[in-house]
Amino acid sequence: MIQTARRLVNVQEYYFSKKLREIQVLKEAGASILNLGIGSPDLKAASAVFDSLKNALQEDQITQYQSYQGISSLREAIQQFYKKHFNVSLNPTTEILPLMGSKEGIMHISMAFLNQGDEVLIPNPGYPTYTSVTNLIGAKPLLYELSERNDWLPDIKTLEQLDLSKVKLMWLNYPHMPTGARITTEQWKPLIDFGKKHGILLVNDNPYSFILNDAPNSILAIEEAKEIALELNSLSKTFNIAGMRVGMVLGAERYIHAILQVKSQMDSGMFLGIQHGAIAALQLDDAWFHALNDTYGKRRKLVWQIADCLQCTYQKETAGLFVWAKLPHNFDDLEFTDNLLNKFGVFIAPGSIFGSAGRAYIRLSLCASEEVLTEVLNRLNHKN
Repeated sequence: MIQTARRLVNVQEYYFSKKLREIQVLKEAGASILNLGIGSPDLKAASAVFDSLKNALQEDQITQYQSYQGISSLREAIQQFYKKHFNVSLNPTTEILPLMGSKEGIMHISMAFLNQGDEVLIPNPGYPTYTSVTNLIGAKPLLYELSERNDWLPDIKTLEQLDLSKVKLMWLNYPHMPTGARITTEQWKPLIDFGKKHGILLVNDNPYSFILNDAPNSILAIEEAKEIALELNSLSKTFNIAGMRVGMVLGAERYIHAILQVKSQMDSGMFLGIQHGAIAALQLDDAWFHALNDTYGKRRKLVWQIADCLQCTYQKETAGLFVWAKLPHNFDDLEFTDNLLNKFGVFIAPGSIFGSAGRAYIRLSLCASEEVLTEVLNRLNHKN
């Protein structure tokens, strides 16, 4: 019998992959499940995106392989977007690499910079893929705890007490998922100093900047950040095109070239139509963001009511597609969410899937209509 690779020993199937199968079984048995667990935008993309994609289908080269670096007009659109919204200047030829979603970038960056035995600073709680990819590469996850008392920001004094001699890379993610914590320009600066001091490559994963956030910023806006930092971004959440799989990694030429060395062995370029759709998205005016956040703002008020109904506490000054809520009375988050699913047909993500520091929390998604959120409230209130 053929054995699987040892690298899979420390890598489990993604929680949502397993849970969605369980939910599908419940649906097939006749259950009505209301899903507040997944951060998959349900809103429509802009018509300009579809128009550009459709028009691209008439181009002669539509079925051909595309450049591993994306077409120049896409890189230029990313350059203009970053200059306009983050005041970051980038060379579109050497400092921008389009990706098929930022999740791909996590793997490419890790393969480009990590050797077996290297260590990686990973936020706890945080996006589970950082840990999974680190394990797949054969590097060692070194979790750094985020806490509510420190506004879910890295505690540099605590980090300095760690043995950092083998640390090669540090994952950051602001606005933060799952907590929604934001970071200011001033708060970036000591992290840049920390990375430079210890020779640690900082990577900020930045897909939530424009969701319920009145002050979008980038780690690359900090002077000298390019020496030690990369930024991942994605069009999935900002422009409601998660299924199109469009992301980007940005940074100094030497870092981008290393990532391209990996990427060019992994795919044969992004579909041309999607690239044109992405350009149209990046060129949308501010009215798009206002309308998007008006919708999410209304939904968030309903989600706050749901959290109140569940006797949870939460912070309102957050960004992103989720509400991070603390359970009452030290309830077990897995038992709590399973109970909601089985008794009320409401799926909410348990906080511990994002790390041990997420125990006693739940994450509620804003990717559900006001009608669905109202129905969740009705079901939960009915229990009383």
